[in-house]
Amino acid sequence: MLIPTAIRAITLDLDDTLWPVLPTLLRAEETLATWLASQAPATASHFTAPNRQKIRRQLLADHPEHAHDMSWLRRELLRRAMREAGDAEHLADQAFEVFLAARQRVTLYPDVAPVLARWAQRYRLIAVTNGNADIDAVGLGAYFAGCVSAHRIGFSKPDPRIFQEACRLAGTEPGATLHIGDDWQLDVQAARAAGLQAVWLKRPDLKHPSATDLTVGDATVTFDSLHAMDTHLHPVG
Repeated sequence: MLIPTAIRAITLDLDDTLWPVLPTLLRAEETLATWLASQAPATASHFTAPNRQKIRRQLLADHPEHAHDMSWLRRELLRRAMREAGDAEHLADQAFEVFLAARQRVTLYPDVAPVLARWAQRYRLIAVTNGNADIDAVGLGAYFAGCVSAHRIGFSKPDPRIFQEACRLAGTEPGATLHIGDDWQLDVQAARAAGLQAVWLKRPDLKHPSATDLTVGDATVTFDSLHAMDTHLHPVG
């Protein structure tokens, strides 16, 4: 059950919660491909989807301790691809920065900025992400009091420690903290297991499991926008 009157802080997932991530990643991949074609043409030819998948599987097998770190995996994937293609490996760092800069060029859902601006006046807002989006680079830093990123802290959702760290940054107890995210297991179930209140944000343009595919229970609260959630938290009248 959601208890709005108890909420003192809100933690928010980023990808597919505040913006659709697939178009962002596709544009970043296109930007990287253009750069590789100019600066590392052998790698550009070698960097096919099957080869990327093969290298990534091998990376995870060799370094399971880095499975939570999307930035490390991307950089090392590029390094190995360049080694296999015969290009200079030091170009991997430049290639990664090109990709990462493009990855920050997101298209926010229309309700994000106005709702976060209102919430920032009432709550401590903390970003919680398994990805490598940067809240300052995407233009949302002014609304947030902090960010917990898996690649910086060393573990990822659904590990309860990522939510505990978010509560520590917010200065609130878990029960006074609401987590919002698009993933039923990584966001809703994981946050609740860590003691937070949690709601499921199911953006209509994205594919989500249906309620019949999940053990939802009466305590699940779902919304299709931040605006609808804002209205629920602060009803008019």
